[in-house]
Amino acid sequence: METLERIQQNRQVMTFILMVFLSQAHPAPIRYSVLEETESVSFIAHLTKDLGLGIGELAARSAQVVCDDDKQRLLLDRQTGDLLLREKLDREDICGPAEPCVLHFQVFLETPVQFFEGELLIQDINDHSPVFPNREMLLKIPENSQPGTVFPLKLAQDLDVGSNGLQKYTISPNSHFHVVTRNHSEGKKYPDLVQDKALDREEQPEFSLTLMALDGGSPPRSGTSMLRILIMDVNDNAPEFVHTPYEVQVLENSPLDSPILTVLARDVDAGNFGTVSYGLFQASEEIKQTFSINEVTGEIRLTKKLDFEQIKSYHVEIEATDGGGLSGKGSVVIEVVDVNDNAPELTIPSLTCSIPENAPETVVSIFRIRDRDSGDNGRTVCSIPGNLPFILKPTLKNFYTLVTERPLDRESTAEYNITITVTDMGTPRLKTEHNITVLVSDVNDNAPAFTQTSYTLSVRENNSPALHIGSVRATDRDAGANAQVTYSLLPPLDPHVPLASLVSINPDNGHLFALRSLDYEALRAFEFRVGAADRGSPALSSQALVRVLVADDNDNAPFVLYPLQNASAPCTELVPRAAEAGYLVTKVVAVDGDSGQNAWLSYQLLKATEPGLFGVWAHNGEVRTARLLGERDAAKHRLVVLVKDNGEPPLSASVTLHVLLVDGFSQPYLPAPEAEAAGAAPAAALTVYLVVALASVSSLFLFSVLVFVAVRLCRRGGAASVGRCSVPEGPFPGHLLDVSGTGTLSQSYQYEVCLTGDHETGEFKFLKPVFPKLLVQNTEIEIKRKPQLQE
Repeated sequence: METLERIQQNRQVMTFILMVFLSQAHPAPIRYSVLEETESVSFIAHLTKDLGLGIGELAARSAQVVCDDDKQRLLLDRQTGDLLLREKLDREDICGPAEPCVLHFQVFLETPVQFFEGELLIQDINDHSPVFPNREMLLKIPENSQPGTVFPLKLAQDLDVGSNGLQKYTISPNSHFHVVTRNHSEGKKYPDLVQDKALDREEQPEFSLTLMALDGGSPPRSGTSMLRILIMDVNDNAPEFVHTPYEVQVLENSPLDSPILTVLARDVDAGNFGTVSYGLFQASEEIKQTFSINEVTGEIRLTKKLDFEQIKSYHVEIEATDGGGLSGKGSVVIEVVDVNDNAPELTIPSLTCSIPENAPETVVSIFRIRDRDSGDNGRTVCSIPGNLPFILKPTLKNFYTLVTERPLDRESTAEYNITITVTDMGTPRLKTEHNITVLVSDVNDNAPAFTQTSYTLSVRENNSPALHIGSVRATDRDAGANAQVTYSLLPPLDPHVPLASLVSINPDNGHLFALRSLDYEALRAFEFRVGAADRGSPALSSQALVRVLVADDNDNAPFVLYPLQNASAPCTELVPRAAEAGYLVTKVVAVDGDSGQNAWLSYQLLKATEPGLFGVWAHNGEVRTARLLGERDAAKHRLVVLVKDNGEPPLSASVTLHVLLVDGFSQPYLPAPEAEAAGAAPAAALTVYLVVALASVSSLFLFSVLVFVAVRLCRRGGAASVGRCSVPEGPFPGHLLDVSGTGTLSQSYQYEVCLTGDHETGEFKFLKPVFPKLLVQNTEIEIKRKPQLQE
């Protein structure tokens, strides 16, 4: 607190020093003159030329004219630069008897602040005639009055001054008196009546003369009063004041009816001629209204409030009259002592209520202070609070300029309440406070700011189009249009992402919408940028990153990869009857297009030809035997395996397995039940054809063998070796006969034939067939049997 007070005192001292310096350094004022009573809107001067300014500069810099008396008597045409009269000027009303009558005014311009001081001399015209206070004056003169005696008369008042004011007095021609004009130290002219010869009451007891007051105008004006002179019997002595002039000081704040002083006059005559009465002599209306005198005691009292700022002293003429009509004159000089009874006055002719932020030194207000007191009572100090970004600069005389100390920031403080305090140096000190409200207008200096630098939104797949998926929000610290934010989508980061068909944004509130249904399996996440721009000039903008995560929905059922279900023939799994418990029959392989728990698959045996014989592992889909196989167990089994995901609700798929129990892997392949059912229809017709074909082939074969044997017997002359088999030359290419697997045979067989040459009957022996390779479950098993000779 002490620091703030010290700063404020330093500011006040600096302000006072600058004010004194500037008051001594300002240039000489420009001077003009005008006759009083000149019509309003009359031309006085061309300020643009006299001030050395450019054309239009007065308008551009908001020039103003201010008069010292706070009355707008002058008018400035900013466009033409002419200084005009706003109204008729009455010199007597403005200046009274003061001469010369000068109206002080100031011309100040803004941006930058500049002051010019001016003076307008109001010239008097003869528009007032002299006026006596009374239309008739009574003067009593003793008959023993000697020639040359001077009798003061009441003066006339002329409001004009100079040569137009009262110049002389005259009296109507007579042989006993003439009038002389006496100049007073205050500049007033008094009439004195001078006696020219002795008086004789018995000859002429009364005179009626006309007293005339003339001014010096052209033509001159005049005023008259009837002077009635009464010749009285002898009264030897006139009253005389003990002191003259009386001098007294009176405080201007003295209450009404307070005594000023008491005057005293003595008359050495006795009786009625020695009785003295007091009165004001040649008193103006102002004096008559301000003071009164007791006729008996001579006490002067205050009858009107005094004002040092208007009248600083009074010169009061007093008169003491005895009972015989003789009078003595005196004077009282009353000086009004100034007291600090006027608080400082503050006038603001120029005020800027709104200042743009970030502006350099800016003039907020130009104001003038004045204290009507004098001395220390009229000396003032001007200050503002020290914690504000404003300073006071003294300019011309008692003018001050309130300017910004540094650029203002509306976002920090949007409004300032400035209290201007003006304090005088009197005792007690009086002060005046004036509050100014300054608004800081917004400038678009803040870009919109998003509440987050990045946003992560989540939307479940298979959403409905135009679904609201989230919002972004940006704030702007500016105001008005500078704070109105518009949202938009910026070009996508990935040009392959069709952003325009995926999302849209509400430009007013930043709400984001999905334009179409999203598919998690096709697009799991995507990113894009959103922009926020204000409506300032120029517009400012910012951007944020938005990442959209598509949440998986359980919209895909499990798909079985193995065994395939769309094959033309169902898959059959062969299981040897000697398989142990837990024997791996096959494995069901399935996938799910979803993710997470929606893709977690579990397997279970839904149906089985013989429950309890096979089992399915729940987590990997392996089909295994649950126990040892027995002879009583059926050879063919049909299993239905259910594959189910873990979604909500769960989706599932099923697969059918055919299992064939075999004794080892030597048995021919048996068709699955589905295959038998499919071939049952053409079986009857096909059997007929197979039987016919087999009979034909067999017959042809036997015939060929017989022919072959006969030919060999005929060509060989001797007996062949006993027990030796040979292949005869002939049409047969080799020693093997091939029988195709037609008819009911499920596979091809090859037979080796050999003849015995020592048998006349031509017997031939058959060997057991040589089995080909058998393909079972993608595993080649070569089955070979050694040939045994059969009869």
